[in-house]
Amino acid sequence: MVEIRYTKHLFLRCMNVIYLFAFASIYIQIPGLYGENGVLPAHVQLEAKDDNLVRNIHNKPTLLWLAPYIGLDTEYMMDVLALTGIFLSFTGFVSQKFCNKPMFAALWSLYYSLYQVGQTFLWFQWDILLLEAGVLCVLASPLRYKPGTRRRPTPLAPHEPVTFWLVRWLLFRLLFSSGIVKLTSGCPQWWGLTALNVHFESMCLPAPLAWYCFHLPAWFLNLNTVFANVAEIFIPPLFFFPVQSVRTVAFWVQAFLQVCIIISGNFNFFNFLTLTLCLSLCTDKFFLKIKKQEKSSRLLSILSFLTAVVVYGTVIYATVVLYTLKYQDGKINSKIAFTKKEFDLALSKGLPAVIVVGLASLVITSLQALLSAVSQTSSSFFSKLFSLLSTLFYITASAFIFTDSLVPFSTLHPSGNATVLPVVRDWHTRLSHLHVTNAYGLFRRMTGVGGRPEIIIEGSNDVKGPWLEYHFLYKPGDVNRSPPFVAPHQPRLDWQMWFAALGTYHQNPWLMSLTYRILTNQKEVLALMDQAHNPFKQTPPKYLRATLYHYHYTTWDQRTTNRWWTREKVGEYFPVFSKDHPPLLDYLRNLKMLSKDKHKAKVNPYAKNFLDQLRALFANVDGGILLWSLFSAGMAVTMLEGFSSPATTPHSKKNN
Repeated sequence: MVEIRYTKHLFLRCMNVIYLFAFASIYIQIPGLYGENGVLPAHVQLEAKDDNLVRNIHNKPTLLWLAPYIGLDTEYMMDVLALTGIFLSFTGFVSQKFCNKPMFAALWSLYYSLYQVGQTFLWFQWDILLLEAGVLCVLASPLRYKPGTRRRPTPLAPHEPVTFWLVRWLLFRLLFSSGIVKLTSGCPQWWGLTALNVHFESMCLPAPLAWYCFHLPAWFLNLNTVFANVAEIFIPPLFFFPVQSVRTVAFWVQAFLQVCIIISGNFNFFNFLTLTLCLSLCTDKFFLKIKKQEKSSRLLSILSFLTAVVVYGTVIYATVVLYTLKYQDGKINSKIAFTKKEFDLALSKGLPAVIVVGLASLVITSLQALLSAVSQTSSSFFSKLFSLLSTLFYITASAFIFTDSLVPFSTLHPSGNATVLPVVRDWHTRLSHLHVTNAYGLFRRMTGVGGRPEIIIEGSNDVKGPWLEYHFLYKPGDVNRSPPFVAPHQPRLDWQMWFAALGTYHQNPWLMSLTYRILTNQKEVLALMDQAHNPFKQTPPKYLRATLYHYHYTTWDQRTTNRWWTREKVGEYFPVFSKDHPPLLDYLRNLKMLSKDKHKAKVNPYAKNFLDQLRALFANVDGGILLWSLFSAGMAVTMLEGFSSPATTPHSKKNN
């Protein structure tokens, strides 16, 4: 059996890091997003007609229902859940002892509880991806920690390769779906290979490097679009290739792609999570050095290397043909050689094929696990029986999750419907609210062609002006401000402002709540914006309006003036509002964003004082700095633990 002990441990530790990023990022934004005076007060989501706890949890499963039973309101309970998530994920990050089923079950429950009331600010694909990956962590982690030594490490349970295989299947669905939807959408930028010519300017929160990437030669950006297509469509099926060297190369390809995305854009913890999932392509040989190699193993290594050369040589040849790559005049030109109809036909045949390949890979892995369970020589009869039964249990659970995942995965093409039985669709419908398996597909269509739309909010004490501009912490506003690097933190208000700019304010009702909070000078909401450049620090403006602009990167010549952006006014986004505007107030009350009666809940004064003081410690800390500080602290503790651990001591007592 292939050794994955160290790889799986590394995966579980990295998942704790992702949870740490997610909980810490949400925690510092709770008052402004979900507090009583926040944009979308969370307590509105928990207004029940009766006080039956069991019925309430059944209708909306979340631990927030427990708030009144421990002397807290919804906002403070969200603080407790997020802080608990930070603590548990940090302990799992710094110590393998805490990477067990109870810990991951708790982390999943905490994040799911916050997700239940997160509304539009938590409805992102990476949030449901974290929930799905969290379920797999519960399956893949041990029930309890069993310490081992360097000489005698903890033996690998027979079922572990099966549960770890599900991580690889999730990675495949995520990347393959994201690649396929780019072409099935019919987006002219993806089909014309000009998507990256737009992407670096139009992405939600560009990083500083995005400006420089945008000004790369057009042919080079087109070539990188080809690479993105190949990495997401042609490479993922190779995740199930039986030769490890092929999967190792696939790991490097995906890791390179994710690192490029991380350094050029602020996509929060999403790409870090994808990198973590990529560990499922590796084995322990990738991380651990092997001192001795027998002649037979050397021969296998050579054959494995040659197989990888042949496989990826074929991929490169197919890429050259399908994208008509030609070197001419010092550049590589590219153009898609197949039509939309041909792609649709290939997908109709390819989608069922990759499902069969995935199923075959799962069956082979399961059979190997069963063989390992029954062939144990050093165990007693009852130990073998228990090992066999537990292996059968995990194989059954893995088969169920695989089958359930086919429902969202099959939506990529109508041909996939034939692979899913009606009873399976019924299972998926019943479990869909738990997000055990999900549909994926990012960057389906490119936005911002012709300029990225941005909403600029302005305040004034007179309808005739002057109108003064409000600034946000991270999204483009001031044309002279450099794009920030904020990942893995996700400033969710800034993100939603990007989505709102793609539509109208009628399609984004939360914007009216934001408008009212600014007009009433709610400090919790204003803390999510740039307070250093708040034009109305002392008293709020009497009137507020929003204007839509199109932003463009400056040229190389314009950049010498320290300007990063140029912008042009498009028109009104929403009209002038005041805090006493009756239609605005009625609109907010109808959507339960503004209660007719002041929401009051009894809060334990000692708990309130403790939580308030704890939050005050992070009040003026930038989200990105906070997350990287927590990561650095965790790495320091991990290194100290490694130096002091007896299992890593280079000399044993016998040698001394």
